[in-house]
Amino acid sequence: MESPAGFDRRVVVVTGAASGIGKSCAELLARRGARVVVADRNADEASRVAAAIGGSVCHVDISDAQAIEAAAVRIEADIGPVEMLVANAGVIQTRPLPPEELTLQEWDRIFAIDLRGTYQCCVSFGTRMAKRGSGSIVNIASVAGMRSTPLHAYGAAKAAVLQMTANLAVEWGRSGVRVNSVSPGYVLTPAIADAIARRLRDPAVLNEMSALGRMVQPEQIAAAVAFLLSHEASAITGINLPVDNGWLATGSWQTYGGAPPPR
Repeated sequence: MESPAGFDRRVVVVTGAASGIGKSCAELLARRGARVVVADRNADEASRVAAAIGGSVCHVDISDAQAIEAAAVRIEADIGPVEMLVANAGVIQTRPLPPEELTLQEWDRIFAIDLRGTYQCCVSFGTRMAKRGSGSIVNIASVAGMRSTPLHAYGAAKAAVLQMTANLAVEWGRSGVRVNSVSPGYVLTPAIADAIARRLRDPAVLNEMSALGRMVQPEQIAAAVAFLLSHEASAITGINLPVDNGWLATGSWQTYGGAPPPR
């Protein structure tokens, strides 16, 4: 009997799946019965993740539009029609910099991956879904795209991902394709752990700024992604789901001394 969530043997591509949020998404979707394609530019790590979950591997750099399209053709020919996409691959802006210190080269690099790459993944896989009449896409955005921050490249790129998600949801809605996004708060990924180790981020501050007083774990993002991909979310499209331990809700409380301590 097929799982009510509808993952059984369906092909799902997860970009940036060699580590962090993408890896957790790949692991959870594999456990729920999907045929997972681990797509990443780090071929060695992607191969290790794919071997561990019984999935397939695709070596691709999403900043290369031609490579994404070629990967879509190859995956559908070798594995089968892609019915779900988790467009997760991205880079973070490790340091908040004023505009006069943020080089255009860095700005372009972040936009090329976080926005342009995400868009091309949606186009290459979503167009095929639309032609077949069904599919589900989840883009990984960020709460940094929902509030003002000193991340002048990353925040702007992720804000654009939110708008793009809503646009594509309407564009392909009557072709049977749902498009949603998840906006993580501060997630304890290897990238954030590295920033903490290099003292570019203070974990005490990150914890204090959320209503629940802790950082988000990658598997918690994966759970939200899996829900939005599933049949259980069949009436949901064009939305953005923050998974942030209440970071968005807590910001304005800093004016009044922050979130209250435990009772």
